Amino acid sequence: MSKKEAERLFVAGGENKDLRLKYDFIETKEEFVATANAEGYDFTLDELDAALKDSGDSFESFGNPRKRDIWWF
Repeated sequence: MSKKEAERLFVAGGENKDLRLKYDFIETKEEFVATANAEGYDFTLDELDAALKDSGDSFESFGNPRKRDIWWF
């Protein structure tokens, strides 16, 4: 488990619109982490928070349709 795995998901979401849309609609961080882990990523909630903090990003969603500013393009 590592913060690098969360960052790998941020990059993958930046490259793949369908993946980005799927994760943008997840309500909670806990569900976000569980979904990511089920799909082959390996990080904890604390590691997600650390990756977000280091990048200066926020998990908060906005807009319609819902979006997050966590994806790395």
